[in-house]
Amino acid sequence: MEANRRQPMKPIWIVDDDQSIRFVLEKALAREDLPVRSFTNARDVLLALDDDQPQVLVSDIRMPGGSGIELLAKVKERMPGLPVIVMTAFSDLDSAVSAFQGGAFEYLPKPFDVPKAVELIRRAVDESLREAVRDVANSQMPEMLGQAPAMQDVFRAIGRLSQSIVTVLITGESGSGKELVANALHKHSPRSGGPFVAINTAAIPKDLLESELFGHERGAFTGAQTTRRGRFEQADGGTLFLDEIGDMPFDLQTRLLRVLSDGQFYRVGGHNPMRSNVRVIAATHQNLEDRVKLGAFREDLFHRLNVIRLRLPALRERREDVASLARFFLQKSAKELGVDAKRITDSALVRLMQFDFPGNVRQLENICHWLTVMAPAQVIELKDLPPELLGEPPGRGAVEPLPHAAVAIAANPAPPPTAAASSADAHQHAAPTARNGVAPGDWRVGLEQEASQLLQDGVPEVWDALTRKFESQLIHTALQMTRGRRIEAAQKLGIGRNTITRKIQELGLDD
Repeated sequence: MEANRRQPMKPIWIVDDDQSIRFVLEKALAREDLPVRSFTNARDVLLALDDDQPQVLVSDIRMPGGSGIELLAKVKERMPGLPVIVMTAFSDLDSAVSAFQGGAFEYLPKPFDVPKAVELIRRAVDESLREAVRDVANSQMPEMLGQAPAMQDVFRAIGRLSQSIVTVLITGESGSGKELVANALHKHSPRSGGPFVAINTAAIPKDLLESELFGHERGAFTGAQTTRRGRFEQADGGTLFLDEIGDMPFDLQTRLLRVLSDGQFYRVGGHNPMRSNVRVIAATHQNLEDRVKLGAFREDLFHRLNVIRLRLPALRERREDVASLARFFLQKSAKELGVDAKRITDSALVRLMQFDFPGNVRQLENICHWLTVMAPAQVIELKDLPPELLGEPPGRGAVEPLPHAAVAIAANPAPPPTAAASSADAHQHAAPTARNGVAPGDWRVGLEQEASQLLQDGVPEVWDALTRKFESQLIHTALQMTRGRRIEAAQKLGIGRNTITRKIQELGLDD
């Protein structure tokens, strides 16, 4: 934390029409040697953003000339990583929920305890400084690595396209790094000063994808409480990356074609045409020609996207890059986890190079992250590699690679219990088969095993696949218990009647 605070500090911006609130916070933050700048309304804040930036923004919800929720939305569009604290009276807790949905760092209920308010602002400052350090570290990372001829062809293509804004279609297997290529195309293009906006069209439910792409007007559908800019508007003047374009629903393909043709579209529920100046880069792991023949993808859209095609090789086609990638990912994982980077022996590297990596570069990165935590010594030997790389089926006692979130927890374990706690909990710690705090037979054990296997195999969209299974089983069980009565099942599950009907349709449970 001290290292963070030695970085240049930008001021804390306080926005409140109540002079007494501004005065109290100004004095409290001044005592903490934190610079402050105060505003009485949202309009002045937005004007000030043209010339200056805050370290943290603290805003009231109810102000003349624009609410704190509206200010939050506009500020987040311009500074997505800025921590915003929303001040609200207890009677405004519905607004606080809206604030969290809009990306607020935290809300501060009024009347507040001044030391607690300062502590909260301190936390937001530290988070802001950590993000700045992370951004600098990321900016120092190379965009892509690769000495293999196939990758050198990709690099040359990026160079040839550097002065162009032509539409590009990137093909390649899942996990091969298509978004990295898209980002590089943007960074080295005339639009590099504009935003790079990415969306995975396969990861968003069909009924939400239209709103994600084109935005919606207030009241366009249930839950649309405010007007929302879609990805096309967000990417104006920059690049829009449409990942897994082959999975886009057919009716939305028609709308996309229209935008690509004349740059014009309508928000959901809107009547006024919108225009957006966007370069589109699309990517897919599927064979779009086959999708066209099957009638699942519009031929005219395919030709519109397929102006320049870049094929990204699978990792097994560039085995000579595995060693440099592994060393790079070990360094990257060590920085993320705040530990010393581990070295890897030649024998372990040889085995890595022999592996086919069905999940491609993403799978190699996950394995290196796992090795950073789980390898017992600073030097990774052949025997330390995960079972699937050693040609062994994962056994009951095998430790499987974990998702990044779980690895981060493992790298920063909780402190050892006190003597009293150790004595009281001794019988729990003695259970030989308990794992990660989950008792044997618990359904979470099966979930962890399936998730680990899918992640190791590089299966795309693991989150969506497991979520669908989870929701399907919950609804199926509730419907069995209520003998198919949906309203009663919804009540037992604690969800609405419309929600269960929509979920049944989405999950195909009607079939």
